[in-house]
Amino acid sequence: MTTLCKRLLDLDGISVTAVNVVAGALVAQVRLRRRRLACPQCPFTTRARYDTRTVASRWRGLDLGRRKVSVRATLRRLRCPTHGVLTEAVPFARAGSRFTRDFEDLVAYLATKTDKTTITRLQRVDWDTVGRICERVVAEGLDPARLDGLVAIGVDEVSWKRHHNYLTLVTDHEGKHIVWGAQGKDAATLDAFFTELGPDRAGRLEAISMDMGAAFNKSARDNAPEAVRCIDPFHAVQLVTDALDVERRKAWNELRQLPDQNAAKTFKGARWALLKRPENLTDEQSVTLRRLRRRGGAVWRAYGLKEAFRAIFAGDLDTAQTAAMLDRWCVKASRSRLPAFVKTAKTIRKHREGILAAIRLGINNARAEGLNNHVRLITRRAYGFHSPAAALALVMLSCGPITLRLPHETVAAH
Repeated sequence: MTTLCKRLLDLDGISVTAVNVVAGALVAQVRLRRRRLACPQCPFTTRARYDTRTVASRWRGLDLGRRKVSVRATLRRLRCPTHGVLTEAVPFARAGSRFTRDFEDLVAYLATKTDKTTITRLQRVDWDTVGRICERVVAEGLDPARLDGLVAIGVDEVSWKRHHNYLTLVTDHEGKHIVWGAQGKDAATLDAFFTELGPDRAGRLEAISMDMGAAFNKSARDNAPEAVRCIDPFHAVQLVTDALDVERRKAWNELRQLPDQNAAKTFKGARWALLKRPENLTDEQSVTLRRLRRRGGAVWRAYGLKEAFRAIFAGDLDTAQTAAMLDRWCVKASRSRLPAFVKTAKTIRKHREGILAAIRLGINNARAEGLNNHVRLITRRAYGFHSPAAALALVMLSCGPITLRLPHETVAAH
């Protein structure tokens, strides 16, 4: 019975001494085969035992059929010269965990593939436990050397929770995955990345793609002055689109003051006809756009400026042509007498070199935005994470440089 249980558990470094069924769960009493005691916080090992715990330690293992599996062992304590007196580490579980390594690897894999309800029902653990498991798996699997050799990176923020809770994520353009993340979206948050990166590796960065936010630009300028700061053209187009929406709302508010309220209602419905690409309009929206063109006025001029700006980045112009068209657009927008576009033109001029650098080097935040869309999907699917550390761990498991292996794949690899 003990031999069969040992082979079914397939845990490293143990011998099964007894097997019982307690309250419907299979309980395996085990002992460690190794004689040296290992510190759970560092590589220190010793033969000297400080004492033996009087209470057995327990870990939840992978289920056997319908039954839960509990692994119990009486552990010793050691005196580490760095961390003091601690309970010895076990080879089949991570430090501080009450689950076996195989159980945690399975839960972490499921967290990247399915929703909260499925995991908690299948594995019979609560959602907070899933978050802590993800944190431990990431802490072990995240290689510090992932920041070596970075040449081109993308910086962007993503909301992981309502009420302005953000994560700042750094993407490796060559590796095509997220290599670093932290809570917040200010300059201090990105400064923490450069502190971990170090001045030597920061000096080897050649390009950093980002949006037009002042915080990220300031941090990149201060910590990596040699790197070219590339402003994603997508964010520039979005800025112009937002300016169009400002003019649209202003015109709508003016129509609301008229005695005829039907005009305001009709114009309010024209929002998507103005903001969407012409090739994506429905038949009804195309009719609405033609009516707006016949009507003319400030809104139609704003729409023309938006489409002219978007055409600059269609991909058929070289850097010199793009620079000339960008300058012409800024002049036209500045003279448009549309306050939102006058303000936007000033912003575009301020970030002109960064926009052109993105086109010249072919580096933008498209990959970062694509990863961010995936991050938004998994954070919505992981509804219930109240800790930014747990949310970030799930992001790194899904989009980071971590290869998750299921228990049977780990055995096959060995």
